[in-house]
Amino acid sequence: MTTGDGVVERPRLLLALVIGAILIPAALGSSATIFDDGDVSWHIATGQWILDHRAIPHTDPFSFTWGGRPWVPFEWLSEVLLAAVYRLAGYGGIAALATAILMTLHAIVFFNAARFVRPLVAVLAIIAMDAVLIPMMLARPHLFAWALIAFWTWLMVRAREQDRAPPLVAALLMVLWANLHGSFVLGLLIAGAFGLEALLVSPDRTRALRQWLLFGAACAAMVFVNANGIAGVIHPLLVAKLQHLPLIDEWKPSNPTITPFFFVVLAGVIALIWFKRPRLHPVRWALLAALLALALFQTRHQPVLAIVAAMLLPPGFAKTVPAGGIARSIGWMTAAAVAALVVIRTMLPVTLPYNEANPWKMIAAVPPELRDQPVLNGYSMGGPLILSGIRPFVDGRSDMYGDDVIVAYKKITEGDPAVFADSVRRWNIRWAILPLRYTKLIGLLDHSPEWRRIYVDKMGAIYVRN
Repeated sequence: MTTGDGVVERPRLLLALVIGAILIPAALGSSATIFDDGDVSWHIATGQWILDHRAIPHTDPFSFTWGGRPWVPFEWLSEVLLAAVYRLAGYGGIAALATAILMTLHAIVFFNAARFVRPLVAVLAIIAMDAVLIPMMLARPHLFAWALIAFWTWLMVRAREQDRAPPLVAALLMVLWANLHGSFVLGLLIAGAFGLEALLVSPDRTRALRQWLLFGAACAAMVFVNANGIAGVIHPLLVAKLQHLPLIDEWKPSNPTITPFFFVVLAGVIALIWFKRPRLHPVRWALLAALLALALFQTRHQPVLAIVAAMLLPPGFAKTVPAGGIARSIGWMTAAAVAALVVIRTMLPVTLPYNEANPWKMIAAVPPELRDQPVLNGYSMGGPLILSGIRPFVDGRSDMYGDDVIVAYKKITEGDPAVFADSVRRWNIRWAILPLRYTKLIGLLDHSPEWRRIYVDKMGAIYVRN
């Protein structure tokens, strides 16, 4: 936000900057809830395997049900980064990395919004975005993608302001993105939308078509520069066709009972749009509508909508084109503050919550003679078992296991005695480590003379096959 002479209102801007781009993400990145997902563990384990072997695994090295079969670790670069900081500073290092990523995301959103709306409004936009992000704010590869989505959208917005395509060198970001996370597909969608807008409104449509086609072709070519080749490009598209996805929470359609704040924020933003009537090009509205459809179709796309909306809506509410930018000195001050807080976060210890995603007490109670025997495990426990050196029955890599394994596993957890007995025989399962919420399966084991409980606590139980 600028004054009449184009000078940024520094005191208000600095206060809002500290709150929105430093304190809020610092608090979010320091929360132990970023580890409340079993996938965090297998991502770390994958990165460690890559560092140890100096190669990308193309077959599964971890489970006993899928061991040696094909696997496409398309998030390998994120996993290497997670493993590297884990080796350097443990979970505190991962919390510091998550904090740095979240601060980058918040800074991009804040600096972009502050060019068009008052600093306080920019902070409110960040708070609304965070209300959507928090349920999925986990130390997993999609965190890297969140910052990339914000920066990529900023590049597109700036290119349109200058009536040109982004510089070709920006296409190199697709190399990074394609090796960090499968959402690079959405990056191509965003770029395509802005290219269409340029073609429709540019005074020189021939030039716009030439520039944006060249940039789009460069981006499309860059996604093939990845450690998995063509499979790394195709795999994210194939995942969306798996039939078992509705069994996994983040792939389910959005539901107010699961992510209520998404619907609260969505209703608030729709009301604001209705009353304030922001001015956006129809292509940008179409992009937001497409992302909304994806977010309603699958919960995992809610953050993408929130981030892109936080980048695109503020310019629509601006009454005039911003007369000036934010002083470079403020940017350097922000970078210094971020670096200092990240270093401090690295040095602070992290205590993992004890839950299904981090069943460290249960894993410690596993007798040594069972650790190399086939196990039936809780789904979220698969990642921690891998990180502990135990081969699981299943883990969060559902795309690798495929429909047959995951659907059969779901039947087992629901207490289907025939499927359970068949799996025990097929895989020679010797023990089980399960959460107590698998009540039907727990009841089946408790009433079976073939199984004996050897450990139980408030979260789960361990059984041994007689």
